[in-house]
Order: sequence, then structure tokens, then C-alpha cells
Amino acid sequence: MTSTVGVADRLGIEPDAVVLELGLDEDCDEALRAAVEERAGSELLGEDADEVVDVVLLWWREDDGDLVDALVGALGPLAESGVIWVLTPKTGRDGYVEPSDIAEAVPLAGLAQTASISVSDDWAGVRLVSPKTAKTKR
Repeated sequence: MTSTVGVADRLGIEPDAVVLELGLDEDCDEALRAAVEERAGSELLGEDADEVVDVVLLWWREDDGDLVDALVGALGPLAESGVIWVLTPKTGRDGYVEPSDIAEAVPLAGLAQTASISVSDDWAGVRLVSPKTAKTKR
């Protein structure tokens, strides 16, 4: 079992971070959501929020539609140095997304993939940033 306390840290969630959550559904990992809220010190913002955010958690499943459109939409409220985590069901789980589908969508949305991690027993995460952010962090 993956530790959700440590995973909020591995997701780069800082105290006082503003976190937007997209794609929330009944299958999302509640322990992970709670760990992120605890680490950030505030509730996760919903899809109707209009604040600038530090992190976007995008829960994404195979049948959720066009990933490029979702990623472009997630960029809107994202701070210049912010990150998007695409959270997808792991292999063998309902809604599993092929890694190649994510790899194809990322550059079309103007993003760069920087990491992939296991975030819980059922979910994996892919970290995306703006290419200019990736270059300045080297």
C-alpha cells in the first residue's frame, strides 16, 4: 500500500498551496485527497473556482473525453510555475489510460512530462509542467 501522507509530499504539495481538483468522481482516492488537503492546509478547489492555483489534480479515466482539451483547460488557472498532476487508474483498473495516450496529449497541450509516480493502490500520477518551467528548473 502506498502511504498517502508521503505521497502529498511527493506530489510537491507545499503548505499554503492552492490546489484545484478536476475530474472528481466517486472512484477518486479519498485518502489521497485528504492527505493533499492536510499538507496544503486548505480544502481542494472545485471546477468552478476562479483563483490562480499552484497545483491541478486532474483525475482522468479512459472514457473522460479529450485529454488535450482537459489539459488546456487546466492550464487556464495555473500559476506560471504551477504543475498539473494527471491521475489515472493503474493497469487492470476500470478506466485505465494507456501511457502512450498521455504522452501524445502532453505536447499538443503545450506541456512537458517530468515524472510518473504511484500515488495510491489504484491510481498513478504523471507530473506535467510548462516547458519553460521545466527549462528554468534544471
